[in-house]
Amino acid sequence: MTRATLDKRPHEMAAMFDAVAKRYDLTNDVLSLGQVRRWRRHVLRTVAPRPGDRVLDLAAGTGTSSEPFGAAGAIVVPCDFSLGMLREGKRVRPAMRFTAGDGTRLPFADGVFDAVTISFGLRNIVDPDAAMREIARVTRPGGRLVVCEFSHPTWAPFRRVYLEYLMRALPSVARRVSSSPDAYVYLAESIQAWPDQAALAKRIEAAGWRDVGWRDLTGGIVALHFGVRA
Repeated sequence: MTRATLDKRPHEMAAMFDAVAKRYDLTNDVLSLGQVRRWRRHVLRTVAPRPGDRVLDLAAGTGTSSEPFGAAGAIVVPCDFSLGMLREGKRVRPAMRFTAGDGTRLPFADGVFDAVTISFGLRNIVDPDAAMREIARVTRPGGRLVVCEFSHPTWAPFRRVYLEYLMRALPSVARRVSSSPDAYVYLAESIQAWPDQAALAKRIEAAGWRDVGWRDLTGGIVALHFGVRA
């Protein structure tokens, strides 16, 4: 892993995601072996949106992750910093309220959302701690946060197999299905460098959230962190 690969600036990150937008959802399905759909169902159940709830889906990409909230009757706002992702999402889902926004400087007033969720996007924000504070700003007191992110498998033998897949097989598969396979080299490295479950929970608490906890999915490949706005 190289720091040069991981230390990307915001415009470089946006350009990278612009490049993968066209086949992003297909690539995610293939690389996760279909598990991404199951992970989204867990996110929906944890957010537990009620009809009329205002839900911000941050790092929403093309809006695939936002659809279940709208189907549950929530007022969902898909937000992403990649204009390429937003354009592709608007083409496929023209009725959705796509909004361009940087996770560290969100274009929303204080306390306007009942719940904020971000799936597989927190580690791609240049300053995740600033992003969690900014998310707290736009969430009403008592509002809910749900972070779905790649994490650290809890069983050592499984962790070795997973890392082998991550660093070798994932970029190889991405070359066959992605519109920009080089981006997945970065993604594999960023997953490996991301903090474990307990460390991320501490950072969420430090950003102003209470009752923080997490639940491991698929043996800890993914962790669902949650909290309440203090």
